[in-house]
Amino acid sequence: MPPTGAPRTSWHGIHKALADPLRIRLFEWLAEAPRSARQLADCAGLPADRLYYHLGQLEQAGLIEVAEYRQLARGKVERIYRPAETEPPGDDADPEETAAFLDSMLQATALDITAAFRAKQAGRRREVDLHRGAIRLTDEALAELRGHVDQLSARFADSGADGTWTGVLLALVDLQDRPEADPPPGSAA
Repeated sequence: MPPTGAPRTSWHGIHKALADPLRIRLFEWLAEAPRSARQLADCAGLPADRLYYHLGQLEQAGLIEVAEYRQLARGKVERIYRPAETEPPGDDADPEETAAFLDSMLQATALDITAAFRAKQAGRRREVDLHRGAIRLTDEALAELRGHVDQLSARFADSGADGTWTGVLLALVDLQDRPEADPPPGSAA
């Protein structure tokens, strides 16, 4: 449980909230900087009223929160959203939820790749690197690779640094069953 005593977020809520490529993009834009619905609408090229449902889904799942309320003209107030500071969720997602989430993630990635290639064709500067391969990893090698990925993520995660926001998608998926760990000495094999 998080220190506040609030229940741990479930993967079910997160997968449901992110089961839409637009919500993935909204979350990513908020990770860049806190924004209002109006500012997010500018990023998405959509009217702000089309985003409130999606922002509500992200907020209900505990992925985003209101950072502040900004006073506007004529006494109106707008919410400024940011990613919520939450504990990692428990591992309670079922295969269907995981597949729907992965589908949304891949759709969002495909849209990003398409936009980048179109921008390159129009003479703008975009970088796109796609790699797919399969490697054999022992349990120890998999743990080491995950550690390196975590180190690289932490090293390059400084959102205040100059540079270009770059999407990164890494999937480590076993293509076959892992061998069972060696049984402890003296146990039945």
